[in-house]
Amino acid sequence: MTWLAGAATRSLVVEVPATSANLGAGYDCLGLALDIVNTTELRPLPDTGGRIELEVDGEGAELLPADRSNRFVIALEAGLTRGGQPVPAGLGWAIRMRNRIPLARGLGSSAAATIGGLVAAQALLRGALSDDELMAMALEIEGHADNAAAALLGGMVVVDGGDGRPLALRFDAPDRLVCVLFIPDRQLSTASMRACLPESVPLVNAVANLGHVAVGVAGLSTGRLDVLDRLTRDQLHEPYRARLYPELPVLVRAARSAGAVGACLSGAGSTIVAFTDSYAHAEKIGAAMLAGAGDAEIVGRVEIAAPRNERACAREA
Repeated sequence: MTWLAGAATRSLVVEVPATSANLGAGYDCLGLALDIVNTTELRPLPDTGGRIELEVDGEGAELLPADRSNRFVIALEAGLTRGGQPVPAGLGWAIRMRNRIPLARGLGSSAAATIGGLVAAQALLRGALSDDELMAMALEIEGHADNAAAALLGGMVVVDGGDGRPLALRFDAPDRLVCVLFIPDRQLSTASMRACLPESVPLVNAVANLGHVAVGVAGLSTGRLDVLDRLTRDQLHEPYRARLYPELPVLVRAARSAGAVGACLSGAGSTIVAFTDSYAHAEKIGAAMLAGAGDAEIVGRVEIAAPRNERACAREA
């Protein structure tokens, strides 16, 4: 029996978290899941000529394509095909998205859509796809293993995806960790923020980053938050990205001056993420970031989030 049996009456609810990648020095190899969650309701539409019915509430409304170029649909149908049960001609989807993850702000909106579709396929196939298969497919579709692994597995992830066979290891983020996000209205293109990076960097900078990442991962895995001071000090990508995003160092300095244990660019930006150990401190840091943004004439908002140690999930509606 295929997943299509009873498809007309079967529906899923999929939850996928936002993610913050790099965390400063961990360029393309570290990621953290946040409790900012996109929720998608999915129902197959048999014998409808392949129609896609898409409704979006929140972030991305009026922007996301309501056809098979939608990243969620691409991943969903690719996952079903990989599982040996491709989508038959004429089958469509009714999709309702409640999106909290901003688009093009460095919080993993694209990865969340990809993982959402793959997790939905995994559920429809009754678990026939393994997490390793989902990660490999996410890398093919998405291209960013750090965001995808954090979205899929939750918590904090360390990723090696350089040879096309991603290996992701996770551990729970420390309970006391609080994340303060300054989310600008300005969108930044990941492609442009990658294009500004040099092909090579000084050896001393690469060695410094290796040390920051090693100490950061070891410390955070044992609950030490003080290591974020070093982990969030990067020498490989942020100095070059600041040429396109000159407000970056201003906002990082504002967060650190207000008591943040560390602050850095989230993914390719434009969001800045700062870290602390209490919500009282978080409000002070957020106010300082807003003040710094005002001085730099950049408009945005502050959101305070906790890490999410739960993985992406799909359940029967």
